[in-house]
Amino acid sequence: MKKKSWLLTLLTIFMVITTACGGGGGSESAGGEVSLDDVEAASMDMKNDTTPVKIQYWHAHADAQLEGLNYMIAEFQKKYPHITVEPVFQGGYPDLHKKLSAAVAANNVPAVTNVEVSSLANFADSGVFADLGPWIKRDEVKMDDFAQGMLNAYAYNGKQFGFPLIVSTSVFVYNKTMLDELGVEPPAKWDEIEDFNAKVTKKEGDKTTRYAFSVPGWDTWYYDPWNINGGGQILTEDLSASAVENEDSLRYLQNFYKWQNDGSMHMGFGKGASDNMRQMFLNGEIAMVQHTSAMLKMYRENADFEVGVSFIPGDKVRTSNIGGAGIVMMEGAKDLEKEAAWKFIEFMTSAEQNIKWAESVGYLPTRKSAIESEEGDQYFERWPQYRSVYEHFDEVTPRMQHPAYPEFSEVYKEVVGEMVLNKKDPTPLMQDAAKKINDILADYE
Repeated sequence: MKKKSWLLTLLTIFMVITTACGGGGGSESAGGEVSLDDVEAASMDMKNDTTPVKIQYWHAHADAQLEGLNYMIAEFQKKYPHITVEPVFQGGYPDLHKKLSAAVAANNVPAVTNVEVSSLANFADSGVFADLGPWIKRDEVKMDDFAQGMLNAYAYNGKQFGFPLIVSTSVFVYNKTMLDELGVEPPAKWDEIEDFNAKVTKKEGDKTTRYAFSVPGWDTWYYDPWNINGGGQILTEDLSASAVENEDSLRYLQNFYKWQNDGSMHMGFGKGASDNMRQMFLNGEIAMVQHTSAMLKMYRENADFEVGVSFIPGDKVRTSNIGGAGIVMMEGAKDLEKEAAWKFIEFMTSAEQNIKWAESVGYLPTRKSAIESEEGDQYFERWPQYRSVYEHFDEVTPRMQHPAYPEFSEVYKEVVGEMVLNKKDPTPLMQDAAKKINDILADYE
C-alpha cells in the first residue's frame, strides 16, 4: 500500500528527493510484539573493531540537561576511547525533526539522534531509523528490564527502533498540605471524582475561587489516556477509521464538559495556558494539576506547601502515556558509525547509569533493576513523590502509534479548544472531527 507520510510532506517542503515509504500501520497502544527469532545477529567482528570513529549525536536536550549529558559522554568515551561523540543541539523537537528530514533527503545523517515519542512511528514507517534487533540479539540485552510500555513506545511493526532515554508521564501533582487539611485523597477511580470535587472546590456565588483539579487542554498527550481509561479508543482496532466519536470514547469529554460548567475543573488552552495553570496551583487556586512528571522538581522548589504526586484516575483501565524522547540509530549511517551508535545507545540507557542519568535531567528511570537497587532506594528517599508512578510502572504505555497521529490528533484537539475557550458542547463537534480524521486516514491507505 502506498501511504502519505508527514515526513515525506516535510521533505517535499525542502524540495528534495523523498525516501521510499513502506510498512503498515502502528498499534493503538503498542508497537507490536518484537521477535528476534528471525533476526540475524550483528557482526561480532564489528563489535570488537577499535578503528577510531567519530559520530554525531543530534539532540534536543535543554540547558538544564547539558551537565548530565556531558558527564555521560565523558564516561562513555572512557569506556570506548576509540569513539568520539559530538553532541549537536538541534533545537526543540519540531526543529530537530525537520533537520532530520532534511538530513535524510541530503543523504548526510547523524549516526544517532533523539526522537520525540509520538513521532517514532512516522519516521520508522518511512525507513529512516535502523532496526536495533541485530545488536540486541548479539549482545543479549535484557529487554524485560525495561518497563514494557516504555519499551513498546520505541517499537513499530514488530521491530525495536529505539530505547527510552528521557522519559516522563503525566501525573496529578497535588497540594498535599491542602488535601490533608480537607481530609481527602486524590481520586484513583472516576467514581471518586465527584465526591473529590464537592469537597475541594470553593465558590463565591457563581465564581470558582478554588478548582478541584486542572487538565491541560493544549496537548492531546494529557487527555488521550482519559479516553482509553474510560474504555474508549482513538482509532478502530484495525486503525482504519476514527473512533473518537464513539460512545465510550466520548465519556471523558462529556465529564470534562460537565465539570468545567459546574466550576470544579479548570482547563487551559492556547498561549500562556501552561504558565497560568502552574501559577494558579502555586497560589492555591487549583488543588491538583495534571502535568508532566518532569515538572516535579519545579513544583517542589517553588511551592510553599508539601507537594504530592498521584497516578491519574481510571475507570475501565488506569493508564498514562509515555512522554519525552528516545534514542535511535539512523539507517543511513555507515556500518562503523552504526556500531558506535549502538554502543552509545546501550551505554546511555544502561541500568548502571540509569538513576544518575534520570536524576541529572529530571526525568524518570526506566530500568527495573536500577529502581530495585540500593541506589534506587536512595533515589526514592530523595524523590518520594515518584513512588506513585512506579507503583503503576507497567501501566505507562505508548501514545497512539500511527504515522498520521501528529496530523489527525490536531483535529480533535481543536474540539477541546472549542469546549475550553467557547464553552461549546464537544459531543456534536467530535462527530464532525471524526469525518476530518477519516479524510486524513484515507491518505494512508
